[in-house]
Amino acid sequence: MSADVQMARVSRPLQIVAYVFAGLVGLAFLYPYWWMLVSAFRSTRAIMDDPLRLLPETLDFSIFTEIASLGGVSLVRYIANSLAITTASTVLSVVVTALGAYALTRKPQLPGFTALRYGFLVTIMYPYMLLVIPVYLVMFKLGLLGSYAGIVLFLALGPIQFFLFEQFFRKIPGEVIEAAIIDGANEAQILFRIVLPMASSITATVALITFLLNWAQWFPVLVISKTPDTYTLPVALLSMNTELGANFQGIMALAVITTLPVAGLFLLAQKRVMAGMASGAVKG
Repeated sequence: MSADVQMARVSRPLQIVAYVFAGLVGLAFLYPYWWMLVSAFRSTRAIMDDPLRLLPETLDFSIFTEIASLGGVSLVRYIANSLAITTASTVLSVVVTALGAYALTRKPQLPGFTALRYGFLVTIMYPYMLLVIPVYLVMFKLGLLGSYAGIVLFLALGPIQFFLFEQFFRKIPGEVIEAAIIDGANEAQILFRIVLPMASSITATVALITFLLNWAQWFPVLVISKTPDTYTLPVALLSMNTELGANFQGIMALAVITTLPVAGLFLLAQKRVMAGMASGAVKG
């Protein structure tokens, strides 16, 4: 009997155990979301009486009519705000971080570029809650408090996105850039005609990651907004504690509306996201 056959016989039980373990872990992570989905169709009294039930007694859709307006603002407005703010901040973030990462990669010797790079690194480790006063003061000085522009500008700051672009640009062979320079290409032509087409995969990955991250943001929106008119779905969900009190069914229903689009988007694009993360996370 060959060694390969023996290894296959030994590894098969291990594979079965690994798949069973992975399945159990997957169910453990899936259970809270399933509970939330089921609770959206159960009354608050039913949830309190039997909180661990995994199937609704009846499919009660009345709660979606009840939460159609929150704090005097329609649910459609919150959804539109989330889509507009997340899309605008994602586009701006991808453009700015791509240009900045390319400039830093091409001219690392320029004054201040090293400090800028470490500044982005510090931003990643900085606790979000400590930004409340600086963010408020900066937006107040710029006259952007209560505006969509202020929220979009803040969400467009992307240290993680910057590093993903930077690591990818560092892996582009120097010979490619040198050949373009010899052919007479300037920096803009090198960037838009050579580098960015090569970076299409990492650009798509950064866009997806940025969209997913910004969709879930509530803290900057809450700080910069003056009225509920600029609230997004996560902020509306947070404010339901005062709007609907202990209406758990309403909270779960809005949580489903908030998380379902991005959960579906991630499931559709998870392979691209993981591949892009891997391609941008290696040495630099």
